[in-house]
Amino acid sequence: MLSRKGIIPEEYVLTRLAEDVPDHARYRARERRARFVGKNGACNVAHKNIREQGRFLQDVFTTLVDLKWPHTLLIFTMSFLCSWLLFGMVWWLIAFAHGDLDHGTRLQRTPATEVPDSFVPCVTSIHSFTSAFLFSIEVQVTIGFGGRMVTEECPAAILVLIVQNIVGLVINAIMLGCIFMKTSQAHRRAETLIFSKHAVIALRDGKLCFMLRVGDLRKSMIISATIRMQVVKKTSSLEGEVVPLNQIDIQMENPVGGNSIFLVSPLIIYHVIDKNSPLYDISPTNLHHHEDLEIIVILEGVVETTGITTQARTSYLADEILWGQRFVPIVAEEDGRYSVDYSKFGNTVKVPTPSCTARQLEEDKSIMDTVPFSPRSTIRKRSVKLKPKFTITDEPS
Repeated sequence: MLSRKGIIPEEYVLTRLAEDVPDHARYRARERRARFVGKNGACNVAHKNIREQGRFLQDVFTTLVDLKWPHTLLIFTMSFLCSWLLFGMVWWLIAFAHGDLDHGTRLQRTPATEVPDSFVPCVTSIHSFTSAFLFSIEVQVTIGFGGRMVTEECPAAILVLIVQNIVGLVINAIMLGCIFMKTSQAHRRAETLIFSKHAVIALRDGKLCFMLRVGDLRKSMIISATIRMQVVKKTSSLEGEVVPLNQIDIQMENPVGGNSIFLVSPLIIYHVIDKNSPLYDISPTNLHHHEDLEIIVILEGVVETTGITTQARTSYLADEILWGQRFVPIVAEEDGRYSVDYSKFGNTVKVPTPSCTARQLEEDKSIMDTVPFSPRSTIRKRSVKLKPKFTITDEPS
């Protein structure tokens, strides 16, 4: 793991990098609510009893791209080997039907001093199935060694030559395209999109807010980046219908307004917990690992270098939400440019926060009077001395 080598700090996790779970915490992890989306963005859903398996074969290309690398490389190798063997058998049958094998064997046994007859084979220098297989490889991969060639004697051989070239081009296009798509999949770019390991709930402008931090490790930007959040929890309708994974969209805010973000530096995305929020009745006593609550965060955008849409996902369970915490600043101005200290990406500090729900805070305004706020910090202004670009002097008379 990169975090063990010191390359990536342990305060945050990559969207595609699974967390290291200590041995002593595995038993406790089983008691927790099962995740719908993992910290690495993978969906924790197992599809079983699929009766219509033939639907996957109707979209062969996507099925090949979704396969694991060992299976893809096996299919890549077997597709070429099977086509070479198939057409090798066809070339051997053509030579057998035309009598090329018997004539070639007789020429091998005839001394070189004797003058051969005027027999013209369909394909020269084919004496057995091995030579026919080698000729099949030479035709399909366009490797010509000059020993074997098609003659004008057999129109069927010319037709097979055309068919094998077309089949070879189709196999090359499909398999090479499949490998290219696997190497350039959008989720590879999402490896460098990171989320804070924990989310926090604290006061911002007098309101309780759910906050998280998101950042991009690459210099190439994510164009038209949008972010949205959902709450996944078990609910039941008035008629008694139980919905095990009810997905509820929650309105979120960010520093630039709206859902679009300019992810040139790490941003703190927050959601104001109001009466329309599914977190309206959440209090510090609800943030434990037995609580049926999961917040999913989805970041989407277009990769600047490739133009491919990418998506990064993560989730926060109830015990991964810190009450009364706030993220520390990590962006500072140094030498005329802004620098980001990723070693503090997930660091938080305690801040005064009432231990009540947003509903109670809205109904009882006097709760805010009991919160010991610290005085606002003053912004220190720097004195900048401007050097004159030119001087005015009197001209000599």
